[in-house]
Amino acid sequence: MTVVESTQDPLSRAPCVVVMGVSGTGKTTTARLLARRLGVPFADADDLHSRADIDKMASGLPLDDSDRGPWLAAVGDWLRARTAAGTGGVMACSALKRRYRDVLRTGAPGVYFLLLTADRDELLARITGRTEHFMPAALLDSQLAALEPLQPGERGVALHGSRNAQHAVEVVMRSLPEYTAQDRPDR
Repeated sequence: MTVVESTQDPLSRAPCVVVMGVSGTGKTTTARLLARRLGVPFADADDLHSRADIDKMASGLPLDDSDRGPWLAAVGDWLRARTAAGTGGVMACSALKRRYRDVLRTGAPGVYFLLLTADRDELLARITGRTEHFMPAALLDSQLAALEPLQPGERGVALHGSRNAQHAVEVVMRSLPEYTAQDRPDR
């Protein structure tokens, strides 16, 4: 487990968390569980892609930065709205590169990132085993090549995704500075 902290104070008591990583790491499952545990809204960034982006990825073509721009802006807007409302929220979003995460931090400067990772073979097995998702296994290697780990100044934690989602939620609950021991829902 790698923890990266910044000295930046959180902007609200209810946190905004982005569960990030390449396809197949368990982002959506973990993010839903974390949102329930925190009692905050959940959203999946996949639902914010345009039809053209979904069709492009489904055909085996990776998105480029011009494709991602409006999508990242929409994800940032969702985070901004949750921050402004004070409700916090959890978003499942690939957020593979530092500059993409910078866009998200523009919307929610105190956002906390949970980076899920897994071995390529495990990811490939997960992706090929699911039928309800548009992301083909052919794009896994391009995602792995694009992934930039959390860097100094980025609030968050990186975990290997082969552990269960409940474990990831427990780690985040212990890591979130917004919650003191007496404020945690598990008390």
